[in-house]
Amino acid sequence: MKFLRGILPLILFILVSVGMAKEHPCTFIMHQEAVQIKQNLNQLPLLKQSFEQTKKMVDQALQKPIDVPPPGEAGGYEHERHKQNYREMRAAGLLYQITGDEKYAQFIKKMLLKYADLYPTLGPHPLAHNQAPGRLFHQSLNETVWLVYTSQAYDCIYDWLQPEDRQLFETNIFRPMARWLSDEHPHEFNRIHNHGTWSVTAVGMLGLVLDDEEMVQKALYGTEKDGKGGFLKQLDLLFSPNGYYMEGPYYIRYALRPFFLFAEALERNRPDLKIFAYRDSILKKAYYSAIQTTFPDGVFPPINDASRTMNVQAPGVVIANDIAYYRYGKDPALLGVKKLQGKVILNICGLELARAYGDGQKVEIPRWKSIEFSDGYDGKQGGLGILRTGSVNDQTMLLMKYGVHGKGHGHFDKLHFIFYNQGRSVVPDYGFARWINMEPKFGGRYLPENNTYAKQTVAHNTVVVDQVSQNRANRKEADKVFAKRHFFDASNPQIQVMSAISDNHYPGVHMQRTMFLIDDPQIEYPFVVDLYRLRSKVKHTYDYVLHFDGQFVTSNWKLTAHDSVQFPLGVDFGYQHLWNQAEAQGNDPFQFTWVSGQRYYSFSTSSQPDAKVYFVRIGAHDPNFNLMAEPGMILRVQRDDCLFASVIEPHGYFNEAQEKSFNARPAFKEVKIIGHNDEGSVIEVSRKDGLRWQIMVNNGPASETQEHQLTFDNQTFRWKGNYKVVKLKK
Repeated sequence: MKFLRGILPLILFILVSVGMAKEHPCTFIMHQEAVQIKQNLNQLPLLKQSFEQTKKMVDQALQKPIDVPPPGEAGGYEHERHKQNYREMRAAGLLYQITGDEKYAQFIKKMLLKYADLYPTLGPHPLAHNQAPGRLFHQSLNETVWLVYTSQAYDCIYDWLQPEDRQLFETNIFRPMARWLSDEHPHEFNRIHNHGTWSVTAVGMLGLVLDDEEMVQKALYGTEKDGKGGFLKQLDLLFSPNGYYMEGPYYIRYALRPFFLFAEALERNRPDLKIFAYRDSILKKAYYSAIQTTFPDGVFPPINDASRTMNVQAPGVVIANDIAYYRYGKDPALLGVKKLQGKVILNICGLELARAYGDGQKVEIPRWKSIEFSDGYDGKQGGLGILRTGSVNDQTMLLMKYGVHGKGHGHFDKLHFIFYNQGRSVVPDYGFARWINMEPKFGGRYLPENNTYAKQTVAHNTVVVDQVSQNRANRKEADKVFAKRHFFDASNPQIQVMSAISDNHYPGVHMQRTMFLIDDPQIEYPFVVDLYRLRSKVKHTYDYVLHFDGQFVTSNWKLTAHDSVQFPLGVDFGYQHLWNQAEAQGNDPFQFTWVSGQRYYSFSTSSQPDAKVYFVRIGAHDPNFNLMAEPGMILRVQRDDCLFASVIEPHGYFNEAQEKSFNARPAFKEVKIIGHNDEGSVIEVSRKDGLRWQIMVNNGPASETQEHQLTFDNQTFRWKGNYKVVKLKK
């Protein structure tokens, strides 16, 4: 009996894997789901709309000759044609399953026949430019996406094809491509990075379609199947415990696609893995952390290499939203995200979401709250803080970055911030220097200026020491260190604060930034108080950098404009790309105003002896006009210890069409530093209407219970915890 009990599972396994045919499709959609979708199309508007959009795209493709060109330049016609081919094949596969119309299966077969002729003739792409090459594409990353999509199309028509067709496609395309990605490029396959995620997903999903356990094991555990690489290791190391992705929001919207597509395929074929529960449901946390970083309009903040316009309509976010809704519980907030997306995926996940969404009349776009994310796989490597206040339509958002570098896509920008107000980033981040898929702009790849400017510290809203980027712009050194969380408190909606420390980005320089978002009911708009403290044993040049969106209006210092001849502000670390357009020097508190949209914004800072201010514009040493010509301000001092204490306030109204302008001048009149040392900082900010605030901040180890007592100029200040804001009487 013991023998039978021991052998029975093996017999069952053999019967399942050998004696019984595998059901197709099996990775993204199954036959019964397709039947349900067809039955519900006319009852569910969002499902119908998504189906019709897909059908329109494929039906248009069916009217044109199939083109499978030889490989070409990144961003060029050939590159884009192969991308469109895999999109159309996958969509046609779904349509075949839903409608049963063989014209869609025929389309995929004809396309694959052309690839079966082309692919065996190809070697490494000749235009790889120091990247891991594909054969169809200049980099293997694009090859992996092609395989992820095409394997789903193949899955959808697998049973319709003749055995000899399957033999041809697997021999000439699929298995050679899988070997190319895994066996011939193991470094890329095992890499803990979004490129690695796509690679393991491509090979793993194909393995599930082909019922090839070797492929699946490599995808899950790495090329050596020892767990040092593979999908599970990606889940272990790329996310903090609360789901924040180390490469930043822009790259998680891209990585969500392979993570959720492969997870969905595994859930259908390897339910014993319980992949959606893996690492305390890390995929759920990953998705929620991604969407909770977005601006109110659904745009992802441009952290690290990132576009300024990428939003929740990205394919990976649409896929992840629907799968998360179905697999993790039907959260109404995800219906609100769907209102921004306007389409669902065509499987059971999209069907169920569309059913709950109905006509969308009662669905509200979610209003995300203030939140802090830890960074690093262990959650102990700094983080990202976001403070929010106001309604969805006019929400104010303040973001500060204080986590890990982010590997190859990281920027040297610790303690950098973005200020969002009035539906726009009024203190923006530059993002990346790239024009995606614009073939004349270096083939749509990252431009040289991405390294020489966009990644450099001066391109961000932080402090540059001695006109040199953090870690001297050495990525390997930057990857070894990270900023540190100090404290974060959003419990009081009227006074929210976050503070972080950097000790490892400039040798011998301690930096601490504490930012408040204050929403006082006596003031029309929320305002920002920024305390940036630097400490060193020797004197340095400290450049406080602020990039602003809009048009300069006025300054309280008399500026010397370089209106005849302009020179770059420096020679390296991004300064070579900044035109010095105007400058001034003074001892009084500095203030300037700009207009953005229909609102004015003013920056007011404390007095600094012999301070200099430069107004700059991006674009020097840019012969190909690759950079965006945007303005910025740099406040420069020379100190050992220094505290930049500043206020950023929205105010007034401007409407050019109606010729209206009022409250164009700042309401804040003074930012005064009372004192600062290693234990704490005390400042006072005041307005022209008599409103004043005294602000105290803990500069020592964070503690919510520690009592503080500081004396500056014979005045004693006491508080408990990390900070205190006192509104003084007029």
